[in-house]
Amino acid sequence: MQKIAPIFNAVRLALFPIAYALSGVLIGSTLNRIMIAELDYPATLVALFFAIPLMVSPVRIWIGYRSDGFPILGKRREPYIVLGAVIIGTGILAIANIITRMESSALLMGGVALTFLLYGLGRNIGHNTFQALVTDKFSGAARSRAATMYEVATMLGMVMGAGVIKGALKVYDPNQLVVVALGVAAAVLLLALFATIGQEKTGEALPAAEKAREVKFSEAFREVVISDPQVRLFFIIVVLTFIGTLAQDVLLEPFGGLVLGMEVGETTGLTQYWGIGVLLAMLASGLYLLKALGHMKVMRSGMVLSALAFVGPILAGVTGNVGLLKGAVFVMGIGTGLAGAGMLSGALQFTTRIRAGMLLGVWAVANMTGHAIGSLIGGGIVDSVRTLTDNALLAYSTVFGFEIAVLLTALALSFRLDFTTSEAAHEESTLAANAAAD
Repeated sequence: MQKIAPIFNAVRLALFPIAYALSGVLIGSTLNRIMIAELDYPATLVALFFAIPLMVSPVRIWIGYRSDGFPILGKRREPYIVLGAVIIGTGILAIANIITRMESSALLMGGVALTFLLYGLGRNIGHNTFQALVTDKFSGAARSRAATMYEVATMLGMVMGAGVIKGALKVYDPNQLVVVALGVAAAVLLLALFATIGQEKTGEALPAAEKAREVKFSEAFREVVISDPQVRLFFIIVVLTFIGTLAQDVLLEPFGGLVLGMEVGETTGLTQYWGIGVLLAMLASGLYLLKALGHMKVMRSGMVLSALAFVGPILAGVTGNVGLLKGAVFVMGIGTGLAGAGMLSGALQFTTRIRAGMLLGVWAVANMTGHAIGSLIGGGIVDSVRTLTDNALLAYSTVFGFEIAVLLTALALSFRLDFTTSEAAHEESTLAANAAAD
């Protein structure tokens, strides 16, 4: 029984990334299509809405610092994760009700922006603290494998979520959208509770928490993050990679609808193809590739494959071939999964035991910043080119070409990385030496 319990807890913990992914599918793969294609919102405005949860991502660093040093009821992670789940569900319900119940106006747009802010706060609080909990529970090589496998769980949640929502919302119906949102919100909370309750022992992390709060947030941020050139370089590479792989994130479904005439359910299904690709790549990385090739080669392979994949949607639009688009989206998923697994493993090279929450927050900010900038640039390019040319295919193809250029830039910069010279690596070795001496 003593051997079974840790395995059960590790498997149970995977329910949170599944819940996290489920909420992301409803917001990122269904609502974006509805807002642009059915409600006729400008693509730039929708991109701005979807960028809000990403733009508030710097809160992750502060939340990570609070989680590291200020336990609630003797626990550093569980209460923050559950709080994040509650706020995610509240945001989902608010977004669905506002866009379906209110007439288009400045008040509506302001309300939508605020609900996306609420939703974003929940996702940032819950996910960052979850990653810190994983770092606490695993060590050494097992940590990278565990982090990657929980990303596999996230992709599995996206694939399953896309299938469920596709079946529940085959065509747009305002009332049905609200019902689906209620179901997703309830599922997120229940899964988060079952996944996290009992994962930490009360008071177990108090010595680490005391050490973490010895240094003020501003001082810790300056010493651990700002002063390290390797941290800054890796941050830039992560930002560029996520711009390159995800600038089309809120645009693929509208592209399918406007250029190829696909229905709502069919374009939501694109997330399944992308998610399956990411899932397979993450699974292969966690089980074999990271160990066999190292995280840098895995990351670079993902960058190259993603750049090549973006030729597919352009050709699909020219030929009107929906199957080609689906195949290209699948390959995009593989490239994104490989790049993501490599970057996540690289991020863990910087993470220290005392400041797991704070440092993971830094990498998440890079992720979210790239995603937000990519969404804004992608939406801006589409609207600008469509205004000038009235050609949707040209507009979306311009975005895909832009992503190829950004990915190749990130690839070139990656050859300047050296994790062994970082301040975080020095801190980790010092902690290990002190522990051995004791």
